[in-house]
Amino acid sequence: MYDAIEDPYTYKNSTVLVNKLDLRSQDELDAFEAEISSARAEEPLPDGSMDFAHYKAIHHHLFQDVYQWAGQVRTVRIAKGGNPFCFPENIEDQANKLFDGLRSADYLHNLDALTFASQAAHFLAELNAIHAFREGNGRSQLTFFALLADHAGHPLKIEKLKPDEMLAAMIASFDGDERKLGSVIYGLIS
Repeated sequence: MYDAIEDPYTYKNSTVLVNKLDLRSQDELDAFEAEISSARAEEPLPDGSMDFAHYKAIHHHLFQDVYQWAGQVRTVRIAKGGNPFCFPENIEDQANKLFDGLRSADYLHNLDALTFASQAAHFLAELNAIHAFREGNGRSQLTFFALLADHAGHPLKIEKLKPDEMLAAMIASFDGDERKLGSVIYGLIS
């Protein structure tokens, strides 16, 4: 659960996010969100230029059945475990800089597996720190990353993904240590 103050995304006197099905139980919302975003992930993803607009379109695709604001940048400050993510007023600029850097790096094409894993870890760590959406950042990041890896010639072996290991690596990257995340990524592409 995210830390947020006076959150307009939640029902009054609740931490449950306002949703299209008007589910008021966190467990029910979590189950619906996981089911529908997994189903949407199996469909063809939106076309795009591997930029921030494309990333937002992927979030919209995954969560369009759950949240009215799917694909829209969040408007509230949030944190997890007391660690703040990018302030909403800076998200567009920071995300555009990150995706411009990705474009300048030729979308990580023509890199050996180790170099790709290291550079992809940095990209993912930065994308996670931005945390553009009120909810669904992890799933959107993984979906976009799988697309990026595929286009760069390093398709992910998603069946090798260990969620707890990936989460620990993402947390370490938020604290500035991207080595674990690079190692996890290398394991997914080799």
